[in-house]
Amino acid sequence: MSEHGNTIVSSVSLLPPETENSSNGDVCFSSAIPGWYADAPPLWPGEAHVYKVEKVLFRGKSEYQELFIFESATSGKIVILNGYLQLSEKDEFVYQEMLTHLALCSIPNPKKVLVVGGGDGGILREASRHSSLEQIDICEIDKMVIDVYKQFFPDIAVGFEDPRVSVYIGDGVEFLKSVPEATYDAIILDAFQEMGPGAQELADKHFLESVARALRPGGVLSTPAESMWNKNFILEDIIADCRKIFKGSVNYAWTTVPVYSSGVVGFILCATEGPPVDFKHPINPIDAVPNHGVTKGPPKFYNSEVHTAAFCLPSFLKGGSSKN
Repeated sequence: MSEHGNTIVSSVSLLPPETENSSNGDVCFSSAIPGWYADAPPLWPGEAHVYKVEKVLFRGKSEYQELFIFESATSGKIVILNGYLQLSEKDEFVYQEMLTHLALCSIPNPKKVLVVGGGDGGILREASRHSSLEQIDICEIDKMVIDVYKQFFPDIAVGFEDPRVSVYIGDGVEFLKSVPEATYDAIILDAFQEMGPGAQELADKHFLESVARALRPGGVLSTPAESMWNKNFILEDIIADCRKIFKGSVNYAWTTVPVYSSGVVGFILCATEGPPVDFKHPINPIDAVPNHGVTKGPPKFYNSEVHTAAFCLPSFLKGGSSKN
């Protein structure tokens, strides 16, 4: 724990016009609303979500990232990674469950899965529910993230306790380049800016090609995507680009996560050429044969009905663009 741990915040606040604001989403200190934290992502200009800070639990910086954790008044513990809100204790399970099960429940009998990023352990926790899995690999660039989550979020980091899990500390992009062809049944990406106007790695054709190469025929990718409410989000372009690379079915799904900007998060699901994958209708339902893995109980959000509903798109999105 850093030297700032277990102290009460006195000056994290909503930014007034005269306060400095960094370009990477960091919220600077001011005295406008002492004791509050403002999450103002650069892809959502003119908006901010504010949270009353009860206690600062951790501040730390590794070779790669800065991590800030605080206890909020209404959402439990909140994690800020490099200036971006990563998760809240109140609703983290929604994102983790959907990102994991939309992929793993869409293919029969998955054996090997790779998680890139996901150092909090939540995706591992959800993957542990799938008894068919024999190998669960995770590549996380920052060991600090893993260690801090184990300390402050044991119910999320419990995923690391699954004996099928192998942890690789390193760069996920480089790791994927070294993976033999057709190794995994599913790859879940949780290390990069979501697909959309702010994407870098997920807009890189060569990186996505390395993902597709690492998947077996009929293998699947699950990755977060931008909210449909972002005015610069053009779904049609993303779908078209992914189809060129993965050759199989490609779909956009969405769900509600209150802590995220607009309260909505999207997902892109891609299948490689091979046995057809119908993402909209789960053929490997986890609610058919309950298996809690290393967790304490069943999923709190995901079920087969929610799975199918996640692919239902509003009329304005069926044309390929966001509403605005």
